[in-house]
Order: sequence, then C-alpha cells, then structure tokens
Amino acid sequence: MRLLTLTIVLSFLCCTVKAQTNYIRLSTSKGEILIMLYDETPKHRDNLIKMVKNGLFKDQEFNRVIKNFVSQGGELDDTILTREKLHPQSPIERLEAEIRPNLFHKKGALGAGRNDNPEKSSYLDQIYLVEGKKQTDAELDEQEVKKGIKFSTKQRQVYKSIGGIPRLDNDYTVFGEIVKGLDIAQTINRVDTDTNARPLKKESFEISVLSKKEIKAIAKP
Repeated sequence: MRLLTLTIVLSFLCCTVKAQTNYIRLSTSKGEILIMLYDETPKHRDNLIKMVKNGLFKDQEFNRVIKNFVSQGGELDDTILTREKLHPQSPIERLEAEIRPNLFHKKGALGAGRNDNPEKSSYLDQIYLVEGKKQTDAELDEQEVKKGIKFSTKQRQVYKSIGGIPRLDNDYTVFGEIVKGLDIAQTINRVDTDTNARPLKKESFEISVLSKKEIKAIAKP
C-alpha cells in the first residue's frame, strides 16, 4: 500500500515538472536546492527572475524558520511595513495574487509572503519554503469546511504521504516547488532558533537562474 501511494505521488509530481520552463538554484549554507517555477504563475515567476538578475538575492538568509511550518527568506514583514508607514504617499509595490487550485502548499512548495491585505497580494522580495506535516483525511475534511475549498484525490494523496500546510491554500500564492534538495530544505527547517524564530546561526542562501543547458540536464532520465 505504501509503495502504491508513493508511486501515485511521484507520478503526480513528475507530470508537473515536465510542464515547466524555468528553474532556480538556492545555494544555501546547508547545501544546494533546485526549484522549478510554475508557468501558471507568470507574474511571480518573472518577478523572482528579475529580482535575482538584479542581484537582490545574492546575499540573503533564512530569517524566520518555524519548525514543521515554513523557512522564510528575503525581506521581513516589519521592515517592509515600517518603510510603508514612513512613506504613506508611496505604498510598497505588491504582486497581484496568482492563487491556483492545483498549486498547493505541499512539502517543498515555494510560496510568496504577504501581509494581511484583502487582495492577498504578495511582497516582491519575500519567499518561503513549505515544510508542514503529514495530514489525515479528518484534518483535510476540516480544512475543506473552514476554507470552503475541495482537495482533489491527488492533493489528498500528497498531503497524506509527504505533508504540507493545507490551511494556507487559497490564501497565499504558491509559485514553485523543490525538485532536488528536499532533504536540505528539511535540515534548514530544523535549525535552532530564538524566540522570534530567527536561526541562532546565520543560514545564508543565494539564488541563481538555471541556464537552458542546466535545465535540459535536469530533464534527462
């Protein structure tokens, strides 16, 4: 039964990977993580690629790590909102939400951070990697009722077998997923932190965009 479940999940993930055209590399203090960016979320995909090429993610760190939840990097909420308060005439630019029912918060998903705005629009320079935990059918049923959404059979299989954070679905934009280095992301999520969820030891990362040649190499069996 476990083998059947794993086969279904891997089949689902592989189908997703083949459809995408852009990948990034997170070179972290714990190792390398490769992430596929979804074509279904072009604004978030293009914004991240632009930010990377402009050098924004050259010297970054995971500055908020919540075990079994997320590992967040980029600019912190407090810094962004403080700048916005200081210059109310020039509100901070945000990205229009690109929430898709089939792109969900499974373990290894890449999401865009945001504040509590009604449009659910994202910050330009804050990202997070989903860790989460395995879900039960009862927990998924509860989230469906609370959020007024419906998980597909495939989504349920993924949430029950590898885990994630279904309570974030339909509220935050998911725009990519880890295709290599899930164990590295998990290691980062387990580091020791202070009371503000900041790692006690700096966990740095740098993002680069993969070339077409590198992407082809990933696609090879």
